Amino acid sequence: MTVENRSDTFEIGGELTVHRLGYGAMRLTGENIIGEPDDSEGAHRVLHEVIATGTDLIDTADSYGPAVSERLIGEALHPYPDDLVVATKGGLLRNDDGDWLPNGDPDYLRNAILGSLDRLRVDSIDLYQFHRPDPDVDFEESVQTLAELKDEGKIGHVGLSNVSVDQLDTARDIVDVATVQNRFNIGDREQEDVLDACEDAGIGFIPWYPLGAGDLGDKADVVDGIADAHDATTQQIALAWLLQRSDVMLPIPGTSSVEHLRDNVAASHIDLSDDEMARLNE
Repeated sequence: MTVENRSDTFEIGGELTVHRLGYGAMRLTGENIIGEPDDSEGAHRVLHEVIATGTDLIDTADSYGPAVSERLIGEALHPYPDDLVVATKGGLLRNDDGDWLPNGDPDYLRNAILGSLDRLRVDSIDLYQFHRPDPDVDFEESVQTLAELKDEGKIGHVGLSNVSVDQLDTARDIVDVATVQNRFNIGDREQEDVLDACEDAGIGFIPWYPLGAGDLGDKADVVDGIADAHDATTQQIALAWLLQRSDVMLPIPGTSSVEHLRDNVAASHIDLSDDEMARLNE
């Protein structure tokens, strides 16, 4: 049975209104995020269920597959619902060993976005994120390229991923930054300073690895107890905590299962008490 997304909304870049609980499409690909999924039709069913729940933010990247996740989204959902925001990322290369290799070269980024536009079947990408700073390329040059692509109409809004506060500040001197996507979850809060900076600036914060593969760190016992009190799973409590932790938080849990997708969306129905939030925030 389809579960309604009841999360609050956020305006990405002050323009794109989305439910704060989104969907991450990385897991739609083959093993190790390489190649085709075992069941392409099953991947299509998951994407259709995403829309049925009222979830209107889908996050992907050209490196997922590579190219597979974007293509599946285009196949399953184009023409897109008017309110759907499809965000993608560029700046990482893949190889047969499954490595993730930064490439922030301006020419590479310009070529990468053409592929994303084609696979997603659009003329402009709602939110295009620089996937990871490249230590061999000047960060400002990479961001300037995205600013130029925005001016050309190929990008609606610019996002960053895996950046520090200093890098965020540097990028904001070049272009309006709509979102930042950094690793963050209940057991890993090392990027809290970046979250704080996003809150201060009204920038959306997209926590990747939002469930931490079940690693709750020193909060495991607390989460277990709260989950029991809500007749919920620990994963649902971890998502509910993210949604209540900050008004700019946009969790994007990913899955290749319709059932698991519904479980994730059900986390938007959980209201944690002030006491529960305090215990989780300690």
